Amino acid sequence: MQPPSRGRAKPGRKPGVREQAAQETQDAILRAATRIFAKHGYSGGRIEQISRAARSHDRMIYYYFGSKEGLYIAVLENLYRRFNEAEAALALDVGEPEQALVAVIRFIWTYYQRNPEFITLLNDENLHRGKHIAKSLRAHDYSSPATQIIDAVLASGVAQGVFRGGLSARDIYLMIASLNYFYLSNRHTLSAFFGARLESPEALEHWHRQVIDTVLRAVRA
Repeated sequence: MQPPSRGRAKPGRKPGVREQAAQETQDAILRAATRIFAKHGYSGGRIEQISRAARSHDRMIYYYFGSKEGLYIAVLENLYRRFNEAEAALALDVGEPEQALVAVIRFIWTYYQRNPEFITLLNDENLHRGKHIAKSLRAHDYSSPATQIIDAVLASGVAQGVFRGGLSARDIYLMIASLNYFYLSNRHTLSAFFGARLESPEALEHWHRQVIDTVLRAVRA
């Protein structure tokens, strides 16, 4: 279990100087930890590296996060939170379900490319069989918004007769995420395997269109 976050102002109240400084310190530690863990993994990332990168002190990491594992869990939670916030900012017109679904696909594809630490850190956590994120008290909360968005799009498509019934928002989300995630996380080895530059702009665009076509074929009535 993770220790409660310290230094945060209560909802509805403007943070004081000390609280703001505490929050800035926590944010700096999280940013530094994200870089270090993405580069070295959980096993290779060291507290002293993180505190140095954050221009802080080891004791502050233990004060705010309790342990190296507590910090690592906080980093993973922050990855999911940032992803959800970015996804929630999408301006989707569910009245145009196909366009809305394409917008979701495009968002996930673009987000993975712009935030490579997202894939790197999740790869590392999967090597640990998810044992750290399983201890998170918030991880499950982050899955709901993503599937709710797709559920609304699918419901609109079914109501208009353009999508078939019986579709699962979770299944469609997993399809979109896996098709995008696998390509990007394995593009270097796949490039060697196929003898092609799968990270070239042309190859990336080709795969993006392939994912859109695959998902739309799967949901159309």
